[in-house]
Amino acid sequence: MQAIKKRKGVNKMSNWTLKEKSVGDLTVKIEGKEWADAVKKAFNKIAKNVSINGFRKGQAPKALIEKRVSDNERFITAVDDNANEWMRAALAAENLTPISQPQLDIKSIDANGVELVFTFAVMPEVKLGDYKGLEYNLEEVAVGDEEVDAELNRMREQYAEVQTKDGAAAEGDTVNIDYEGFKDGVAFDGGKGSNYDLVLGSHSFIPGFEEQLVGVKAGEEKELNLTFPENYHAEELKGAAVVFKVKVNEVKTKVLPEVNDDFAKDVNAAGVETVADLKNMIRTRIEDGKKSQAENKADTALMDKLVENAEIDLPEVLVEEEVNNQIQQLAQQISQYGMNFNQYLSMMGKKIEDVRAEYTENATKTAKLRLILEEIAKVEGLEPTEEDLENEYNNIAAQYNMPVDQVKAYISVDMLKRDVRNEKAYAFVKENAAGGKKPTKKPAKKTTKKAEKAEVTEEKPVKKTTRKKKSEVEESAE
Repeated sequence: MQAIKKRKGVNKMSNWTLKEKSVGDLTVKIEGKEWADAVKKAFNKIAKNVSINGFRKGQAPKALIEKRVSDNERFITAVDDNANEWMRAALAAENLTPISQPQLDIKSIDANGVELVFTFAVMPEVKLGDYKGLEYNLEEVAVGDEEVDAELNRMREQYAEVQTKDGAAAEGDTVNIDYEGFKDGVAFDGGKGSNYDLVLGSHSFIPGFEEQLVGVKAGEEKELNLTFPENYHAEELKGAAVVFKVKVNEVKTKVLPEVNDDFAKDVNAAGVETVADLKNMIRTRIEDGKKSQAENKADTALMDKLVENAEIDLPEVLVEEEVNNQIQQLAQQISQYGMNFNQYLSMMGKKIEDVRAEYTENATKTAKLRLILEEIAKVEGLEPTEEDLENEYNNIAAQYNMPVDQVKAYISVDMLKRDVRNEKAYAFVKENAAGGKKPTKKPAKKTTKKAEKAEVTEEKPVKKTTRKKKSEVEESAE
């Protein structure tokens, strides 16, 4: 897509060329009086700082200063001082809004004029495919008695009493141990612990460690010959043969409570007085969980179909922003466990580049879906009411246990409108879908909880590269 425009009475022409992934070149030509005035102004600015022996700084005769200041220096200074202004005028003429920082290149420059190329991304065109009558298949759910019994046993585990065991340790028992690991007879870092409670069968240690402790008794000492996995995070231990010296201090076992009405009351759940009440509560909880999973699965399939049907030449900058958002959310979740992101990376044996690569596919889909929903909302005239916005503010405040005013200070009205508008668009798609029963709840995914970002209409200053292009400028000026 190309367009050439020249504003009347101004020696400026602009040309916009859209390339792949919604990135384009905005070419701006400055000629005639406008260029001559810019170069003259640049010379006067440079002249103020020119030092010549026998004269105060900037006070030497113009003829001497002109010999000191090259044409190239004047041209480059003129571009540096005016590039943003020229870009803003061209953006207005072309009705463009950059969503990435423009990169500046000088295509040609001499006494007659300059040709500048600003490269940046713009919001992509969204070509909607079919979004009405899509399949929405919500699976039916059922809860079996064995699932209720399994959950009941899990609850018994939570309420179990731990008692010291005189006999041999069995799987599921806890052994309190002192241990130290040796490689080639030398203790290695991170391989020592004291009074460590290890649940046999928990797979907390490397393969073989817990299995060789089944059958041990309190006071027993044992050497475990093991091999670290090839994919172990510590490079020096990958595939290494080691020996762990272990002393068993204590063996403990769990004693599960009987399933009776007393146990049901101990659970301390509203309306639960008997075993029958407890089982009904468990069944309802499992059923609600399965319904939620079924809805999430149907929602995901529907959203995937929306993305598949649409055509969007997505710019990389939107993918990068979404990757950053998702990594930021991950870092916030990790911090809740008292760990920073670098510690997480070290523990997982990953680099930040690995995490970014893992998130790219999902981030691409998320960015596309957001644009698709915005376009559907625009086409269908879906707009949130003041009541919608107030309800959403209240929901977020309740979810995060924050005062509503604090939520409003953190989340702008424009950002909330965008989220609620997209929710309305998705609800519209869902209501107009074909297939199974459609629940009425809104999709849980929101973007308002993230830190606010600058609006795409925000002016982005050009990143100057003219100083680095000096040699090319000199060539074109000859």
